[in-house]
Amino acid sequence: MMVRAKASYVRQSPYKVRRVLDLIRGLPVEEARTTLEFTNRGATEVIAKLLNSAVANAEHNNALDVDQLYVAEAYAGEGPTLKRFKARARGRAGSIHKRTSNIVIAVAELEESE
Repeated sequence: MMVRAKASYVRQSPYKVRRVLDLIRGLPVEEARTTLEFTNRGATEVIAKLLNSAVANAEHNNALDVDQLYVAEAYAGEGPTLKRFKARARGRAGSIHKRTSNIVIAVAELEESE
């Protein structure tokens, strides 16, 4: 059973978020937490909170064993873009695109193979 947690409209580019999500996808939860703790990227704080939320959902809502969980899915989609402008020379305007992300992390129990 997969349990998901989602964060919408995170003020971080999806490209930058995906680089961190690629590091933790498929790892056990404890190893993913350690990886996030020692990764020097801006998106790690939001992703760590989201991972903890997914684990809490799995433990509380579905009574899954926390020690048996791993990161089954981790992906970031593009949210709405805030469009701003910066004044340029000769009365022109340069566009600034402030990108947002919708991040989803799903955890599942490891299946024991005999």
